[in-house]
Amino acid sequence: MSEITSLEPRIVWEQFDAITRVPRPSKKEGRIIDFLVEFAKKHNIEYKKDAIGNVVMRKPATPGFEQRPAVILQSHMDMVCEKNSDVEFDFDNDPVRTRIDGEWVRAEGTTLGADCGIGMAAALAVLIDPAVEHGPLEALFTVDEETGLTGAFELGEGMLRGKYLVNLDSEDEGEIFIGCAGGIDTIATFHYTMEPAPRNYSFFRVDVSDLLGGHSGDDIDKGRVNSNKTVARLIWDGMQSFEMKLSYFSGGNLRNAIPREAYVIFGVPTRFKEEFLKRYRLFAADLEAEFRFREPNFKITLNEMPEVDEVLDVKTQFALIYSLVGVPNGVIAMSFAMPGLVETSTNLASVKFEEGNRIVVTSSQRSSVESAKTYVMQMVESVFALAGADVAHSDGYPGWAPDPASKLLETTVESYKRLFGMEPKVRAIHAGLECGLFLEKYPDLEMVSFGPTLRGVHSPDERLEIATVPKFWDLLLELLKTI
Repeated sequence: MSEITSLEPRIVWEQFDAITRVPRPSKKEGRIIDFLVEFAKKHNIEYKKDAIGNVVMRKPATPGFEQRPAVILQSHMDMVCEKNSDVEFDFDNDPVRTRIDGEWVRAEGTTLGADCGIGMAAALAVLIDPAVEHGPLEALFTVDEETGLTGAFELGEGMLRGKYLVNLDSEDEGEIFIGCAGGIDTIATFHYTMEPAPRNYSFFRVDVSDLLGGHSGDDIDKGRVNSNKTVARLIWDGMQSFEMKLSYFSGGNLRNAIPREAYVIFGVPTRFKEEFLKRYRLFAADLEAEFRFREPNFKITLNEMPEVDEVLDVKTQFALIYSLVGVPNGVIAMSFAMPGLVETSTNLASVKFEEGNRIVVTSSQRSSVESAKTYVMQMVESVFALAGADVAHSDGYPGWAPDPASKLLETTVESYKRLFGMEPKVRAIHAGLECGLFLEKYPDLEMVSFGPTLRGVHSPDERLEIATVPKFWDLLLELLKTI
């Protein structure tokens, strides 16, 4: 056990500690599925697993609560796997190394997995805590939320029986969520050839690193710098003045994370080397000035390389760089229905050279308005299609339309006020939740979402605020007792 098991409520932190020891990358949830099945068997809890790997556990009502409506506690098993480049870590096999850092729990150089591990932990704690009073209870744990919502899309028939669903995948204590954005991914593929590197060229590698990154929905309005955009700007500038030749581009990893790091390998004619170095220093200084208030740790570094053998063909280089610079990124529109909420956004998530002479550019679009989601997808597709790329889209997922008249919402708000003497905020979130997909299968469900405070989600800066976990737990117990 780690030091976090000394925190309160211990029953929740003990479950979270156990979860952090189980590798659970998206699409590789086999070990955490086994963990959940063994948990159910150990505690004599009824369980069911569907074909895709979702697990639901059921527990009868406590005495006196048999006539209450059934409540579903829902969380997802998988975690985003991001680490700092200088950290040795194998997400397929290594346990997350947790530590207490003042008022927060963090991991050592990696994502913590509190998204949605702390929600899982709370659900498991409810199932085994004999002091918790509740009506008929279900706990649903879904697979692959982070990279495709696969578990929610393919939820097996008859998995759920409850009337109310409490999603435990929110990140701001004191806020109750009743709606979320829908989303879709746009993938552009460039087909390229490599050419012999020209003679009398000097080659360099530029790295952009130490950006804040974060969740491409919840953090998209915070002005975080996109590493892919930043290095594309450098190459665009060099193409205008220095006959720059691109050899390699790699940036970002996950479709739902704002990219924190990227690098490029390129060459300039040796006769322009000194002039280029001067221009680079000015460019780097300009970026540091531009980013200083929003990216305090931003780094851009230049290193000279040995001569490379090949460079990208001229046509593809032009198409790739111009489209990366030109494609929209960030907030597209704010909501008029809910002031302060991002309505529509897009994130240039990753650029990768892949097998088969392909460069694959992945982006994600989100909106709480379905027609606006389609429009921003069309914007992104248009830029890449004009550049000659093949463009495809994921299936996408629906948003969750708010229901301010929900009985579950009313009870949750009253429970919060009774416990803490203040009104919680009721809002929607720009991030995607699985709730919209559950509504497609179970249209009569009433749903809310809440959780403790998380920051830096989807990045190695992910952290969980310790003081908010008891409040999250108390609200959950009060709601189960009251509803």
